[in-house]
Amino acid sequence: MKGGMTKEEAEAASPLMNEAREMLVKWEAGDPEVRALWTMMNNWVYAGFDETYRKMGVSFDKIYYESNTYLEGKEKVMEGLEKGFFYKKEDGSVWADLTGEGLDHKLLLRADGTSVYMTQDIGTAKLRFADYPIDKMIYVVGNEQNYHFQVLSILLDKLGFEWGKSLVHFSYGMVELPEGKMKSREGTVVDADDLMEEMIATAKETSQELGKLDGLTREEADDIARIVGLGALKYFILKVDARKNMTFNPKESIDFNGNTGPFIQYTYARIQSVLRKAAESGIVIPAQLPSGVELSEKEEGLIQMVADFAAVVAQAGTDYSPSVIANYTYDLVKEYNQFYHDFSILREENEAVKVFRVALSANVAKVVRLGMGLLGIEVPARM
Repeated sequence: MKGGMTKEEAEAASPLMNEAREMLVKWEAGDPEVRALWTMMNNWVYAGFDETYRKMGVSFDKIYYESNTYLEGKEKVMEGLEKGFFYKKEDGSVWADLTGEGLDHKLLLRADGTSVYMTQDIGTAKLRFADYPIDKMIYVVGNEQNYHFQVLSILLDKLGFEWGKSLVHFSYGMVELPEGKMKSREGTVVDADDLMEEMIATAKETSQELGKLDGLTREEADDIARIVGLGALKYFILKVDARKNMTFNPKESIDFNGNTGPFIQYTYARIQSVLRKAAESGIVIPAQLPSGVELSEKEEGLIQMVADFAAVVAQAGTDYSPSVIANYTYDLVKEYNQFYHDFSILREENEAVKVFRVALSANVAKVVRLGMGLLGIEVPARM
């Protein structure tokens, strides 16, 4: 720092920081003017969030606002102070001494009585614990917050929350673009809405070049471009273990071959086409398939893969890893495409074998739809 000032000293001397602190004190005291300005600005932000989440197909069962949790947090901090878990400095600020846990001293309430992120997280945890009968809490937050959640876990445990010690910080890596970091606060900020629009436009262009939108109305073509573009984006990110940093390549993700969302979506659409033709030719899949059908090794392998789906989902849950489902789905469609290439389905002369292969195709499609659905990815009936 200039003139040998520390970061804290520089912030204390900054007129802008002082003004911000004064506004925070007024906000916590319920000052009408500050609250009105805050409400107006917040509404702009939430309207933008809602639009982006809607495009991405993301929804939340319950939203906790820091503005509603900070008082709960303060209450728990004061309770901890009374019980001797925390201590107060001469300036009135409240701290936790975590040197016994190999960490440092952590600020919980400022000298002016205002709360910090940690205070709000304690309050939010208290409300969640009251709202839901939980025995484990999973926080999905980037890896730059590793220290914060290590501290939160210790504090919640000290405050008597049974699941405090087993709190899980699902610490995900950062996503980078070839031309810059896809991360706010540093590097090149990439707008999520712009990225989604770019993906949809690229999907439309690629699909047109490959003739996959031929014969469709403009509305149908636009909807498929949206499904493929967003599917490519989500799948490319979710197929990599979320704990690792990765580079997202828009062009590579939209490829209709290889381990991509569009390849899986196209295979699903291909199976739907087979099922439509089967129905048109009068084939009905019976509840009980005919016995005595001699199966090839490839067909037995596909049946086994379909049967593995439940175990794969369970593993993804245990490991907190959607990539397990993504890569399983890719392996399944890759196997199905080889089967489709090597065996006749609708041209098969043996009726029992034909019905079996149609039923197998329908079950592969069902698992693909369920697997992609768990990843928040739509699959089109036509492509």
